Amino acid sequence: MLTDLACRRAAPRATAYKLSDALGLYLYVLPSGYRSWRWRYRFAGKEKLIVFGPYPAVTLAKARQLREEAARTLRDGIDPSISKRQRAAAQAAAADATFERIARDWHRSQLPMWSPRYASNTLNNLVNDVFPKIGRLPISAVTTPLVLEVLRPIERRGAVESAHRTRQRISEVFARAIALGLVERDPAAVTRRALTRKPKGKFPAVRTIEQARQVLLATEQQPAHPLTKLASRLLALTAVRSATLRLAEPHEFEDLDGPEPIWRVPASKLKLGVEHKRDPAFEFIVPLSRQAVEVVKVAIGFSAGGFEGLIFRSVRQPRRPISDSTLSKGYREAGFSGVHVPHGWRSTFSTIMNERAEEAGRVGDRAIIDLMLAHVPSGVEAAYNRASFMRRRREIAQEWADLLAVDLPPPEQLLYGKRQSGWRRRVDDGALAP
Repeated sequence: MLTDLACRRAAPRATAYKLSDALGLYLYVLPSGYRSWRWRYRFAGKEKLIVFGPYPAVTLAKARQLREEAARTLRDGIDPSISKRQRAAAQAAAADATFERIARDWHRSQLPMWSPRYASNTLNNLVNDVFPKIGRLPISAVTTPLVLEVLRPIERRGAVESAHRTRQRISEVFARAIALGLVERDPAAVTRRALTRKPKGKFPAVRTIEQARQVLLATEQQPAHPLTKLASRLLALTAVRSATLRLAEPHEFEDLDGPEPIWRVPASKLKLGVEHKRDPAFEFIVPLSRQAVEVVKVAIGFSAGGFEGLIFRSVRQPRRPISDSTLSKGYREAGFSGVHVPHGWRSTFSTIMNERAEEAGRVGDRAIIDLMLAHVPSGVEAAYNRASFMRRRREIAQEWADLLAVDLPPPEQLLYGKRQSGWRRRVDDGALAP
């Protein structure tokens, strides 16, 4: 058997030669001086050769270990050279299987089941919050502490729900990697217990009309972009979901100067299943009060149509809508943290108008108020959602606006009040802009 000393002293010769060890293993020495470990064996009646690697990178002890492993593979009826190529291919695939690559594959696989907006939000979440920290790592190298390094900054900025959704998406990516044989476990699963618990129950919301007026007046007195204040007021007047408002476009508003103004919300912007989002029949019609029409007109005039048709666009990224956090900020700074949030207007509207209906003995109003909030029972035809009880819905919308708008300044003052002295009219085209 060979010794390490003999291997080190194996000098090159005019022709290649080999130094035998035992059980078919030998050191092959080329005229160039390159030395490598090789092993001859027989499989299916044929003599074959496998190369274990160069000496001294592969030591004598390591070469014997590799020979034993190959011999065990051979005894199991598997060709060691094929097994070696398979392992090499798997290692190469694993090295190329970064978290970002697998995540993008997963995202593409889900597109047929998602709405375009949800797909875009999911990808933005991955690109902005996840890929910068673990995207370039092989997915097999991502550990639980690394996943927490992704989630903690999201949690610290107060977006607890977003942190949990991000964790769920990371787990989905690992589920795909497990199915592909790239990893054996999901390191994101256990982080759920390490995150702050998701808030349960309804969004914080005031419950009386006096409190509602106070919230709206106080938030409008906070320094903010005019479109932010207009969006907040329209959200309160219509009680639509914030996502519906943030994505509003001028063409959705009809008959603003007529007797029956409406906001025709496309199905794609509603909280519906994917199949209904793609069905135009599931659009939702919001009857507009006189006060809501005033806000819409001022907002459209100020935004001049916006980019890509958006009315309530982001100041920093004008091709994107205003964010939920932008709306929420004014409520927090006005002292309503934990008391009322933008989404809370839906609950406030429902509570106050249902109480008034009960006091007046209008028992049928409860179902109509639910309908106004786009709460459509399962199995109900889309036509029910679109236009039923429109006359009564319009009356309730106007009653709510009359109650809420007491002492509110005209929407134009949100542009030119004392706190908005830096805003001016763009005379050349009649649009309003900073």
